[in-house]
Amino acid sequence: MSSSTAIIVALILPLLGAFGIAVASRISDNVREIITLTTALTLAWVVWGLLPELMAGERPSIHVTQVLPGIDIAFTVEPLGMLFSALASLLWIVNSIYSIGYMRGNNEPKQTRFYIFFAIAISATMGIAFADNLFTLFLFYELLTLSTYPLVSHKGDANTVKSARVYLGVLLTTSIGLLLPAVIWTYYIAGTGTFTVGGILEGNLDGPAVGLLLGLFVFGVAKAAVMPMHKWLPAAMVAPTPVSALLHAVAVVKAGVFTITKVIVYVFGVDFLFSEPSGGWLLYVTSFTVIAASVVALRQNNLKRMLAYSTIGQLSFILMAAATLKPMAEIGAAVHMVAHAFGKITLFFAAGAIYTASKKTEISQLRGIGHRMPWTMAAFTIGALSMIGVPPTGGFISKWYILGGALQADNYIAITTIVLSTVLNAAYFLPIIYLAWFTTEDPATAKEHGEAPFPAVLALTLTAALTLALFFFNSPLLNLEAQIVQGAP
Repeated sequence: MSSSTAIIVALILPLLGAFGIAVASRISDNVREIITLTTALTLAWVVWGLLPELMAGERPSIHVTQVLPGIDIAFTVEPLGMLFSALASLLWIVNSIYSIGYMRGNNEPKQTRFYIFFAIAISATMGIAFADNLFTLFLFYELLTLSTYPLVSHKGDANTVKSARVYLGVLLTTSIGLLLPAVIWTYYIAGTGTFTVGGILEGNLDGPAVGLLLGLFVFGVAKAAVMPMHKWLPAAMVAPTPVSALLHAVAVVKAGVFTITKVIVYVFGVDFLFSEPSGGWLLYVTSFTVIAASVVALRQNNLKRMLAYSTIGQLSFILMAAATLKPMAEIGAAVHMVAHAFGKITLFFAAGAIYTASKKTEISQLRGIGHRMPWTMAAFTIGALSMIGVPPTGGFISKWYILGGALQADNYIAITTIVLSTVLNAAYFLPIIYLAWFTTEDPATAKEHGEAPFPAVLALTLTAALTLALFFFNSPLLNLEAQIVQGAP
């Protein structure tokens, strides 16, 4: 299979899988889930098959059609997009395994619809990852929003639908009201929206306009959840846990930080943005979001809401690293996308497993639960330590590079934020670990239960293992992302 064919297959395959899921559901649930897993495995094989060519310095691409003069639908595989697509395709496999245990264990309704829209969302994710230009990225960004709305509103009760409307309203309003004008403005002043090494704005824009355009992109891409465009994320926690995992680790929020990072690197250009003082505000806004979200997470008792605010902080941590505009920090931002994905999907899987087995949703209810659910809480512990940045987890590697970039730049705002956020992360994760392992259950509320269904436990064990593996086997990832800062063709 040629590389250009592989790109198209990666885009279409999840859609074919969605159709197959719909047909298979009329046969049996088992066939439906076999189709889901087969599609996910095949997609990963196709996407990961592009990696050797990319590592050799090639940039596979395909032009689909011209919509208007200078505005095309086209796709190119570059290091950031390869990272995002490889991550999403890998985690779709694990999430599908988990979903089988969770959806069946909780006897969730509308399971076929869930798997169909999940597959459509993965197709949109592939489109975002491989987008060659701003127009193509915008189209698939909107498709991702629309395809995930039925997943967020899955339960269908009044409170869920209300929260899902907040999700849809914030994401559509910001993308149409801010992101689309930013895209149009960029095409107008640069004459192109094609992602280019070194950027496309130098010589076409300067002064305060640089900061304004950056603001339109950052706040228009609300999936990155930079405050105050973050309210959709806690609202979306009404969704089933596999959907929360999709939102936080596989696709949605990663699409946000990926988009902004790609815009910084390939639209503005790191050197150009570093030379323009009007773009410096991004560091302060993201640093504030990191600390503020961590403080709010510290005050939560509901486990999923705590994890949601933790995600808001971790996303801005990635953007703060990108805004540091130093090579080590840029690499660290990319690596933290992976570390956060592995760690946070593990934490959400564990939260869902706890709910499935015990129906517990509050942190205060987790006394002694490690003794009843040792596999789940061991995985939770690994995920939590990665969020803090403790070795031997992937989070340590990414934070090491981000801190190195901050030191390169003598950026004391970033250095202080890294230290404070690490302390705050420890402050809301370590008490949960202590409750689970070093306290005993309250006899008045004790309930006989064991682990969640095997597929759910298998999935969270796999993602915890990936979190540890990233610490020891990170060289290919570092080499791939180093191409960004080296200006590889």
